[in-house]
Amino acid sequence: MKKSLFFKSAFILLIGSMVTKVLGFLIRIVFTRIVGQEGINLYSLVMPTYSLLIALTQLGLPMAISTLVARGTKRGKKIVMSVVPITLLLNLVMMIIIIFSAKYIAVNLLDEPSAQFPLMSMAFILPFISISSILRGYFFGKQRMLPHTMSNIIEQVARFLIIVTFLPGLVHQSPMYGVCGFILLSIISEFISIVIFLLYLPKNFTIKKKDLKPDLKTTKEVLDLCLPTVGGRIIGNVAYFFEPIILTFVLKSVGYSNSFIVSEYGIYNAYVVPLLMIPSFIIQAVSTALVPEVSKSYELRDHTNIKRRLKQSLMLSLILGLISNTVVFLFPEFLLNTIYGTVEGATYIRIMAFIFVLYNLEGPLSSTLQALGHTDLAFRSATAGIIVKTISLTVFSYFKIGLYGLIVGEILDILTIVGLNFINLKKVLKR
Repeated sequence: MKKSLFFKSAFILLIGSMVTKVLGFLIRIVFTRIVGQEGINLYSLVMPTYSLLIALTQLGLPMAISTLVARGTKRGKKIVMSVVPITLLLNLVMMIIIIFSAKYIAVNLLDEPSAQFPLMSMAFILPFISISSILRGYFFGKQRMLPHTMSNIIEQVARFLIIVTFLPGLVHQSPMYGVCGFILLSIISEFISIVIFLLYLPKNFTIKKKDLKPDLKTTKEVLDLCLPTVGGRIIGNVAYFFEPIILTFVLKSVGYSNSFIVSEYGIYNAYVVPLLMIPSFIIQAVSTALVPEVSKSYELRDHTNIKRRLKQSLMLSLILGLISNTVVFLFPEFLLNTIYGTVEGATYIRIMAFIFVLYNLEGPLSSTLQALGHTDLAFRSATAGIIVKTISLTVFSYFKIGLYGLIVGEILDILTIVGLNFINLKKVLKR
């Protein structure tokens, strides 16, 4: 194993993620300025559902495929072709469900009838996300990070150009049309991402008729790895899906208006969380590079290398998180005004800034557990954190403290997940 491969992979991902993050920020700025506060509030309401659908669509496949491919016990093509059919079938089922349930979710759960068509729009992008996720996992396992980096950058550039070109006309019709367009236009950028991945496939990666028949044993191996992971993500996204529903129900019952709830929740999701998660692109790069590296070391029984890489990843995540969140804590009004043209949410940022330093440790800890074959432990930690968060935000919201019930829940969620993952990983590495 080349010792420099981990750093090379992490460096490529880091540079790519940095460029993607800048483009993503630019897209968010342009999007918020074009659709206005009404569009942002609507988008924030439907985003939990979108996140849940993406979690169901991806099935934790990038990490699972990456782990199996990195171990080298099966051919990459065999792994990829064994999961494509089941993924596309699942997509079809989810598309039908979301299209027919969108009206009920919008009217009865979100209490916002205009959310129906943005919810329906989400259904059509799911197959593209699935195929992209499968190909991403394959390249991660090969520790070839350039295809992912290039696809992400080109996808973001395409998304920006599409938004600037088409979104103003849609918003002119209605903010709801603008949100629908923003979601549907992602189909084009996801398709471009898939094409980039296909161009980077090896020349001997040819698909023959016999390859179309999935190997059930390989499919089972992938599912064994990804289901605990996706289980945690699904539970998390189910909780995220019910988050605005619970907040709306509780806060309205104690006297808050619907307009206040929608506005404050929009501020929290559109302005506060993105600023607090500025280092996330670095953490994601490190965590992604960590999976194949740890998987290979695990296969070779090289526990020394596993511990070394984990310590390096945690230290880097902690230092970068501390620097970034200190800046955010000291200058929230300046950053909010410069990026979004508002100072709303500055108080929320100051309360949560240093807790989010610990949030940056979640990625490396969780990725290492998954690469070591202990996705069940990561799943339990995530589930415990979600339960704590949901109970906390429900209980504290009854104290008539506005959105601070959600903030208390978020803080307790981070502390629970990071603490449990750290304890579990310490036990695993001692064995």
